[in-house]
Amino acid sequence: MKKGSTLVLKGTVLLMGVIVLALCIFALPSVWKGGSAEFPQASRALLFIVIGLYITVVPFFIALWQTMKLLSYIDKNIAFSDLSVRTLKIIKYCGISIGAIFMACVPLLLPIAEADDAPGLVVFGFVIACVSFVIAVFAAVLQRLLENAIEIKRENDLVV
Repeated sequence: MKKGSTLVLKGTVLLMGVIVLALCIFALPSVWKGGSAEFPQASRALLFIVIGLYITVVPFFIALWQTMKLLSYIDKNIAFSDLSVRTLKIIKYCGISIGAIFMACVPLLLPIAEADDAPGLVVFGFVIACVSFVIAVFAAVLQRLLENAIEIKRENDLVV
């Protein structure tokens, strides 16, 4: 496979990382300051939500790094290897952990939703958690398919 065949995907992953890093540096501190000033009765919940968002950044960047590794395996023509299976397994665990952290933070949205009279805020937290779980399930399915393909490849190599 040509080395640059995954260049667009690598660029997209890199752009996602830069955007999330910029949000962590610039947006989350202002969310904490502005939100606690606007909703003083929910400032403690907002603090825990911001901390939860910072915690989710760790598995997010791990998943991005693993995605870059998987794309480099595709470029090196070793996509059907145990390295790729391990990479997909790590991505699956990252998706599960991000979803679990968001699910844990959803009850913290209730004081903010009540103060702002915005019940859709809680639904928004559930949607983000569900998206993370869908990504984890997709990675698990790809992992299983890749394991089966590797097994078939090994059997074929033994036959020939």
